[in-house]
Amino acid sequence: MPQSDTEAWSRLAVDTWSLSFEAASVMWLRGLRMMTGGKLAEREAERMVREKVMANMMLWPALMLGGVAQGPEEIARRTLQHYGPSVRANRRRLTR
Repeated sequence: MPQSDTEAWSRLAVDTWSLSFEAASVMWLRGLRMMTGGKLAEREAERMVREKVMANMMLWPALMLGGVAQGPEEIARRTLQHYGPSVRANRRRLTR
């Protein structure tokens, strides 16, 4: 059963809020790690920059997979699907 536009946008809003909360927690955890200084902080800073550059470079190809998106809701959904796994992986890694 297809979702109505309202349901689709509501789900997208919740997913966006959830990812933004996870991203904020990753930023906080990375900040804590970098405040400690030393080699671990250096590696984290380098990793952060490298990941951000690569994720942004790969966004357009990820958006184009599966054909041209059919509207803004699909573009937003694909963008969340692109960034979500790496944000969640970083949160898991930083909370160990």
